[in-house]
This record gives sequence, structure tokens and C-alpha cells, in this order.
Amino acid sequence: MIERDMTYEVLARLLEERTGQNLTPSRQWRVESALSALLREHDAVSVDELVAHLTSPFGCPLSSRVADALLNNETYFFRDQMIFDALATDVLPDLIARRTASRRLKVWCVGCSTGQEPLSIAMLLAERKALLEDWSIEIVATDVSHRALEVARNGSYTAFEAQRGLDMKRMIRWFEEVDGRWKVSPELLRNITYRHHNVLATPPRTGEFDLVLCRNVLLYFDAATRSKAFGQIATGMAPDGLLLLGAGETTVGQTACFEPAQKPAGMFRLTEAARRAAGTSVAA
Repeated sequence: MIERDMTYEVLARLLEERTGQNLTPSRQWRVESALSALLREHDAVSVDELVAHLTSPFGCPLSSRVADALLNNETYFFRDQMIFDALATDVLPDLIARRTASRRLKVWCVGCSTGQEPLSIAMLLAERKALLEDWSIEIVATDVSHRALEVARNGSYTAFEAQRGLDMKRMIRWFEEVDGRWKVSPELLRNITYRHHNVLATPPRTGEFDLVLCRNVLLYFDAATRSKAFGQIATGMAPDGLLLLGAGETTVGQTACFEPAQKPAGMFRLTEAARRAAGTSVAA
């Protein structure tokens, strides 16, 4: 039997190696519930026993599933409604105006979990269909969780999941009830590409994203890892692109790549130094 402090040390090392996240003491309370399904599957009576499987020569396939289970995939449609109101009324109209010549718009959702955030963005854009006729719209949604991405790609939600953040008008417009679940319209899914990706790795596109949403992802990184993540995000952004963080998150004192945008709160832009480093420069 593995001692409990050693158990958490093994799990913390595994999570950090695979995702960059820290298993802080404040997150340890949910470890047993997060791993409950794997405990049953492997007939393990405790987390210690499950970790013993990880340290065996046959533990490698299991380690990916353990790391996946430890991730926090909490999400819902239009999470933080005020932010999405600002996106709808200010941010997206401004981006669309600035992209009229190219008629292209690229969005990156980092830590997309089970897909509610990219679908929320897709709804906002689809509801401006007349304005975006003949535009190329691309939403790249990434996550380190294979399990969450499987749900996102399937686009099928329970009534409870669908009702979290969606009003009835949008549920009826963009979803179809199938066998007691709510299936998202193919019209929304066709502009979304789901990819397994770690924000610490090279971004899916270089210098192209007009808007990046990375909300409540970097909370679980230490300062050095968070700084690296900001650097990778900056590499993926268009020179005049915008980064949206979660409530209470900031780039101030965290990175030299970003500075606060004028509005809304939680929105950041590349610093002039970051734009110069990328070999480009735009008017401030």
C-alpha cells in the first residue's frame, strides 16, 4: 500500500507532465471522486491501489486516463453572460469591421472542454449570418482531455447540460431533441475543428487568430508555466488579435507579451514588443 503523501506526489507529477497543471492542495479533495470510475473499473479499493497500477510496467495506458480524469472540465453555454454580451455588442462587430477586406475570421478556444464555449461563439456568429455571408469562419477548439473532446465532437447533451446557459429560443433554434438528449445543429459544428492540444505546445496556427479565448485554464499553472503558455498563445495570434481570459485572470505581472485592452474587462492585446518580436507591427 502506498502512503497517501506519496500517492498525491505520483498523481501531481503525472498531471504536470501530461498537462502542465499543478495538483495543488486545494484540488486534492476531489481526487477520489474524480477517479471513482477508474477505481471501479480496475477493482481498486483505494486511490493508493490505483496508483500502484500506474507504477507497474503496464501503467502507461492507464496514466493518460488518470490525468484526464483529474482535469476540471466544468463548463456551460454562455458562461459569464456579461462577457458574451460584450463579445456580441462590441468585440465581434469590431473584429468583423477590421476583417472586411479579407472576409476571414479565426477564433481559438483554449481548454474547450466538452464544447459549450466554442458552440456559444458559433451561435453568436451564426446569428449574424447575413453580415457574414461568404465569409470564411474558423473556430479551432482545443483541449488536453480526450474524454472531453469526444463529448464535444459528438455534440449531444443532456437536458440539464443544454439548459445551463441556453434560453429556450436558442435551444429550439440550434438543437434537436433526439432520444432524450439535445443534439447540436450541423450548421454550428461545420465551422468548428476540435483538436487534442496542450496550450504549452506550438499553437494550431501561427500569427492568424483574431480572437483567443483562454478562460479559467491558466489558473492551474505555476508562474513559469503560465508565462510559457502566454508566449505560445501570443505566437498564434494575429498582430491585432485579442485574448480573453476568465474572471479574475490577468496578464499583468505574468508576461511581457500582453497588455490590457481598453474594453471589455478580461480582454488583452499583444504588446508592441510582442508584435515587433513576431516581425510585425500594427497601430496601437
